[in-house]
Amino acid sequence: MYPIKQEENAMFDELEKICRRPKPFEFYTAADLWTDAHTSKRMLAFHLNKEIDVSSRREAFIDRSVKWITAHFHVGKGTRIADFGCGPGLYTTRLAKRGASVTGIDFSRNSIEYARKTANENRLDIRYVNRNYLDFDSEDRFDLIMMIMCDFCALSPAQRRRMLEKFNSFLKPGGAVLLDVYSLNAFDQREEAVSFGINLMDGFWSPEIYYGFLNTFRYEREKVILDKYTIVESGRTRTAYNWLQHFSPESLRKEFNENGFMIESLYADVAGAPFDDAAHEFAVVAGKA
Repeated sequence: MYPIKQEENAMFDELEKICRRPKPFEFYTAADLWTDAHTSKRMLAFHLNKEIDVSSRREAFIDRSVKWITAHFHVGKGTRIADFGCGPGLYTTRLAKRGASVTGIDFSRNSIEYARKTANENRLDIRYVNRNYLDFDSEDRFDLIMMIMCDFCALSPAQRRRMLEKFNSFLKPGGAVLLDVYSLNAFDQREEAVSFGINLMDGFWSPEIYYGFLNTFRYEREKVILDKYTIVESGRTRTAYNWLQHFSPESLRKEFNENGFMIESLYADVAGAPFDDAAHEFAVVAGKA
C-alpha cells in the first residue's frame, strides 16, 4: 500500500506544480520555443499560412500594411529599416522591393533561413541576423524600427526597457519606431482557465505523443495574461511561458516617455487604420523625445 500512496502523492505534487501561478514574468522561455527543431518548424508553417493570423497577419493585411508604411514613412531607395522579430521576411522582402535597405532580426533559425532563401531568389540585398533581438547590437543606424505582431507585449518590463534603450541608440535623428500592442479590451476578454489534451494544439509541441496542460492566469494589477504550457513526454517534462502585457494608450505613453521616446500618433493597427478605443490592439509611431 505504501508504494501506491507514494505514487499518488507524487502525482498530486506534479499536478500542483503544473497549476502553480508564477510571479509576473518570473520565467522566460523564448529560446525553448524559437530554437526547438519541431516547434520552430510549426511556427514557420503558421507564418507562411496566408489565411490565418497566428504567427503573422494574413497576406492581404501585410500588403495593405506595407503600402501604408511605405507612404507614411516615405520609404524608398536608401531608407534604412530594422525589423525586430522579422520571421520569414514577410515585411522585409516587401520593403526591400521598394528600395529600402533592410535588416531583419529573428530568434528562429528556420525563419531566417527561409527569409534568406527568399531574398536570394528575388535578388534582394537584405541583412538577416539569427539572434534573440534582446542581444542584437549594430553600428548601423536606422530611419525606421519596426516590431510587429505585438512582440513588445511578450517582454517583461525590464526587457522592454532594454529594448527601448536599444531602439534609442539605433535610431537616426528624426527616425521613428512603429509597433503594435494588445489593449486593455483584449485583457478584459481573457479569463483564467485550465485545459488538458493528448498532443495539445494538434502536435505543435512534439512529433511524438505527449500530454499537454494549458493554464491561463490573469494578473489584474499588472494587466498581464500568462498562457502556461506544460508538456509531458515519455522522457521529459517541460514548461513554456507565454506572457502578454496589455496596455492602455496612457500606460504605453508613460513607458515610452520614461525611456526617451515620445509617441507621436496612435492607430488601430500597423496598416494605419484610425485609432479605435474599443479594439483589442493598437499601434503607435514614436520618435526620440
